[in-house]
Amino acid sequence: MTQKQLLKAFSLGLLLGDIAAVNASIFAAYYLRFESGLLPPAEVHHTAESYFGLAIIASIIVPIVFVFQRLYQPKRGASKIDEFSRLFTAVSVAIVVTMAVSAFLSREFYYSRGLLAIAWVLGVIFIWLGRLMQYALHGFLRQRGVVRERVLIVGTGDVAKMILQKVAASPKLGLTPVGFITSDGDGERSPSLDLPVLGRLADIGDVVRERDVQEVIVGDATLSHREILDIVAQCEKYHVNIKVFPDVFQIMASEVAIGDLNGLPMVSIRDVALRGWRLTLKRVFDLTFSSLVLIAVSPLMVLVAILVKITSPDGPVFYVQERIGLDDKPIQIIKFRSMRPDAEGKTGPVWTKKGDDRTTWLGRLLRRFSIDELPQFINVWFGQMSVVGPRPERPFFVQRFAQSVPRYAERHKEKAGLTGWAQVNGLRGDVSIEERTAYDLWYVENWTLWLDFKIILRTLITIFRDKNAY
Repeated sequence: MTQKQLLKAFSLGLLLGDIAAVNASIFAAYYLRFESGLLPPAEVHHTAESYFGLAIIASIIVPIVFVFQRLYQPKRGASKIDEFSRLFTAVSVAIVVTMAVSAFLSREFYYSRGLLAIAWVLGVIFIWLGRLMQYALHGFLRQRGVVRERVLIVGTGDVAKMILQKVAASPKLGLTPVGFITSDGDGERSPSLDLPVLGRLADIGDVVRERDVQEVIVGDATLSHREILDIVAQCEKYHVNIKVFPDVFQIMASEVAIGDLNGLPMVSIRDVALRGWRLTLKRVFDLTFSSLVLIAVSPLMVLVAILVKITSPDGPVFYVQERIGLDDKPIQIIKFRSMRPDAEGKTGPVWTKKGDDRTTWLGRLLRRFSIDELPQFINVWFGQMSVVGPRPERPFFVQRFAQSVPRYAERHKEKAGLTGWAQVNGLRGDVSIEERTAYDLWYVENWTLWLDFKIILRTLITIFRDKNAY
């Protein structure tokens, strides 16, 4: 089965699954409202047959709305949380349109409002669960090699290596890297690459043809616009997908405003700092969320404090460390101590690495599941940090990174966070600070309350999956 055939079959499966879920939600809602006895008896008892017309109309309207919402164009590796948000909106619109069409076609019958409300909720849940099952099947087929796409990576630097690692760590994406293309400015080819360098930019068309490549990923931020356009031109006749990993400036300029200065045209980069009601909303959320978490986990925190003192009696329970927060001001973050009391006596400030012998056995367990970070909700409650935001670094690292990483200081225009967009995308621990900064800048420039919810949900998932937690 080819990739094109698989995508068509998958889209058809989504369509049929959505129609089945819509009908199941309507008749499950009918049972809950009129037959289950769980709700107060209705003044008028409707028959199940009277909802057949509604089910038929909904089975037509829902796919039409979903087509306009581009929900039958599956994206590889798309966020399931974003999928739920889009489905919620689409189902809500479909319910309204279905009722309008039903009222137009039959004005004598009024459907139960309670049933419609239940059907709306069940419709979102059933459709989402049905799609999750199909996504799991699709990923299983890709992982088993039923269909795979051959990928060529442009670049041989850190970004290209990170892309290769991401692809290798996600077999469900169905991608098979075949090698790298080096630009003329790369100098010597790195001997640390796991795949061969197949040529230079001028050879990319031939490599795509000879290696039967279906996707090209450009992972070299130093390429000029002309070089990228040349890549597109060489690959265009082979109908391959081309993706470009953005550099820091492209992320910075993702949203711009066109204006003028007394008639002189200007392009303004959006101010990254939160202002006004957005800042207030984020603070209210932080205060509410941290209060609930501190109340819920207080027994666990007491237990952990006792275990830390028992297993390592020579040091304190809590470890207080200076980090750089909002507006480059130092903050004192609180953590459960996970290392020996003299951990940095000989090494000085260094990042923790996998298998670090400075960590206690209990500390390794706490760090693996991020339990050592729980006291930082106290920092959030007092307003020194936010639940979500760029992770704060120590002054030693901030000074070093600010000199070598473009726009690194922009991270400090918002409060530091317990978790962040970079962390839930696997950039945790001893990884490229340039890529972590790029993710942090994207978060700062695209903040919404929904994005914070999404990051929190993904954090809860990655706590049990993250191999970089140590």
